[in-house]
Amino acid sequence: MASLNFNSTRIKHPITNFSSPTKPTFIELSTNKKFPHKNLRNLKFPPCFSVSESSISSQIVSEEIEDDPTVELSYLDPETDPESITDWEVDFCSRPILDIRGKKIWELVVCDDSLSLQYTKYFPNNVINSVTLKNAIVSICDELGVPLPEKIRFFRSQMQTIITRACNELGAKPVPSKRCLSLVLWLEERYETVYTRHPGFQKGSKPLTSLDNPFPMELPENLYGEKWAFVQLPFSAVREEVSSLETRFAFGTSLDLDLLGIEVGDDTLIPGLAVSSSRAKPLAAWMNGLEVCALEADTTRANVILSVGIATRYIYATYKKTPVTTSEAEAWEAAKKACGGLHFLAVQNDLDSDDCVGFWLLLDLPPPPV
Repeated sequence: MASLNFNSTRIKHPITNFSSPTKPTFIELSTNKKFPHKNLRNLKFPPCFSVSESSISSQIVSEEIEDDPTVELSYLDPETDPESITDWEVDFCSRPILDIRGKKIWELVVCDDSLSLQYTKYFPNNVINSVTLKNAIVSICDELGVPLPEKIRFFRSQMQTIITRACNELGAKPVPSKRCLSLVLWLEERYETVYTRHPGFQKGSKPLTSLDNPFPMELPENLYGEKWAFVQLPFSAVREEVSSLETRFAFGTSLDLDLLGIEVGDDTLIPGLAVSSSRAKPLAAWMNGLEVCALEADTTRANVILSVGIATRYIYATYKKTPVTTSEAEAWEAAKKACGGLHFLAVQNDLDSDDCVGFWLLLDLPPPPV
């Protein structure tokens, strides 16, 4: 198990207390150059697809697909057990593409977090409803031989009603969450390689449904810790801690960094936030019930923002605003950016402990361009 002696990574500043904010603990943060995300198509691009009925052939090779941005995808990794794909990531939204009527085309994009399942289908704008989505989900299951999903994650609050209704009719759990990272990166890749090459593409067109970034709310009492600190860990220690989540039955979540195209050296210092509490286990359990997405140091308001779900933001911690604390918070954000948005949240019984009760590996990504 990774050693999490956070105290060894901090300089001599007092720990910040939630109830009576003081100067935040600060560590010298990594200034590694930002690394690029790999192209998802190079990481998990299928050798061939089942093609929709509108296509000429039932199967074509990926090279041909790349030459035709109008092709719809229907793919299941042959090495993956279909029964293991229980959680889907779904986007059902308009695209910057006009059909022959001059109306925006809508698209359903479905995948799982490993991209073993990949499905896309275009729709005219006059059939966008929960029935259409429900029928499309059933068709995916029938066509690819996968079970109905147990959970469906989605990141657009504007589509919550349609997706929730479809999920309820299918017995699936709708999960509003910005942790649809594979989906978001795939959409980013599709924008460059598919949408911009489509004959109906409209340059400069803005998404019909924009993403929310609401004003942060007060943190619920059950989520309060007692002390917190900006901290850092070598990536090797972060990886060890993540790998031990299941063996130690700890709370938290991980990320498939290889799939997401994130390359980090073992000695790279990953920024994070450590939170301690005498009731660390109940606190971690409550946190585990949320879709924890990202942490952000807001230097304007001198606080740390916790983002969960789709559009929920909490004031997670505060500190006294001074030129020194502002520069420290800016350095923490700069370190996060230098790691491509990678950071973590750790919940401990004590900030000097070697163990974590909860550990969440997080990735702060910009919204997709569609």
